Amino acid sequence: MAEDMTLLWGSGSPPCWKVMIALEEKNLQGYNHKLLSFEKMEHKSQEVLDINPRGQLPAFKHGNNIVNESYAACMYLESQFQSQGNKLTPDSPAEQALMYQRMFEGLTFFQKIVDVIYYNWKVPEAERHDSAVERNREALTTEVKLWKGYLEKLGAGSCLAGKSFSMADVVVFPSVAYLFRFGLSAERYPQLAEYYALLKDRPSIKASWPPHWLENPQAQDTLKDI
Repeated sequence: MAEDMTLLWGSGSPPCWKVMIALEEKNLQGYNHKLLSFEKMEHKSQEVLDINPRGQLPAFKHGNNIVNESYAACMYLESQFQSQGNKLTPDSPAEQALMYQRMFEGLTFFQKIVDVIYYNWKVPEAERHDSAVERNREALTTEVKLWKGYLEKLGAGSCLAGKSFSMADVVVFPSVAYLFRFGLSAERYPQLAEYYALLKDRPSIKASWPPHWLENPQAQDTLKDI
């Protein structure tokens, strides 16, 4: 099964990481994969474009089936391999509803992180404004406080949809890890720090940890004031 799968990915990319966590959770180790460099613009190579015409990573193929959007790829893997590996969709209607809610809120969460961290990279120098930077940081602060509240409500030792690890954690944990990689204060957000500590050594997450983070574990301070 895994031998029919190909994943082109970039280190530290949360969308790529989500798919890799899902593959690990479903015991699909042994898939074909290739690490590409964003810095060298390898995500715009013909190899990627043949699978993903948007020139983005991940680029994922299972047999003749192409699923490049990270959420779609994760949900596809859970659907196609329901009886294999770990079950990622709760049976409880309440937990399932919460899982889907948090999953798709995770899209907004990640976008607000990107808006802060990559503002200077995305916006040409002549078009940058201090007011936009401040607005983006305020929006991210509000968002992080929202997730802090979600975890606080669930109580210590909880995952995002309850006590069990679910697809919500597959797709949102990389965003939380990104926050701390870029300097979010664990003292200011203890609930998020506890959640991060709870899951960072989970086998699927540890096995797919971004290799350049392992090589250079020093966190940056971009988000220290959030």
